[in-house]
Amino acid sequence: MVNPLNVEGANPFEIAQEAAKQITNISGIPSHDIALTLGSGWAKAADLIGETVSEIPGSEIIGFSKSAVIGHVGTIRSIRLPNGKHALVIGARTHFYENHGVRSVVHSVRTAAATGAKTMILTNGAGGIKPQWAGGAAVLISDHINLTSSSPLEGATFIDLTDLYSKRLRDLARTVDASLDEGVYVQFRGPHYETPAEVQMAKIMGGHIVGMSTALEAIAAREAGMEILGMSLITNLAAGIQTTPLSHAEVLEAGRNAEARIGKLLAEIVTKL
Repeated sequence: MVNPLNVEGANPFEIAQEAAKQITNISGIPSHDIALTLGSGWAKAADLIGETVSEIPGSEIIGFSKSAVIGHVGTIRSIRLPNGKHALVIGARTHFYENHGVRSVVHSVRTAAATGAKTMILTNGAGGIKPQWAGGAAVLISDHINLTSSSPLEGATFIDLTDLYSKRLRDLARTVDASLDEGVYVQFRGPHYETPAEVQMAKIMGGHIVGMSTALEAIAAREAGMEILGMSLITNLAAGIQTTPLSHAEVLEAGRNAEARIGKLLAEIVTKL
């Protein structure tokens, strides 16, 4: 099946608008206020933030496809929050390393914006460079370094990224948990894990967290005018910081061990938005 986002001459924003209409028609919710992309370990939050109005397989919405990653939920959920607002929870995430193109990576963000969402919460499971983050720390993203050699922006589209990850939202998150640390997220292309030398490069460049998502999505969210909160679950210390080999099984186990704690944390943050 051909992804319409990759068809020559396709307008990715028009496809996002069509996806948003489909979500509205299926869910019965005319607009959403908040959107969340839940990465490894974060899915439990969707069960805690409110009442699920509708749960849609991502493959039923134009531009989306089934998740290729074990541990990622491939659905789109519309949730009514206790304060009456509505959240769109995106489990159908496409990663850059799947080679579907940047448009596919950021389609979920553009669709969320098209449903009316003004706040975008981006979460992920990632490797940590700071040794004190061992053991499943939840960390706020303060900035990022994009090492994918790509961008979701097309043509002469110049977007300021000075305050990409909202300080206001980071401060709000700390009203829930004052101990939350923060750091700079470095997105590599993947799907291989970073080498110890690449981790040291990221550290020298000012990075604290390494992963394979989020930065491209954050840029697209800013282009759409959304306010962004980014959070990482440190599932493991990065290569060379951690002395044992890295594995996806380790990531999944860390996510399972932390999901109740970080799900509750994120749900409490959402109630304050």
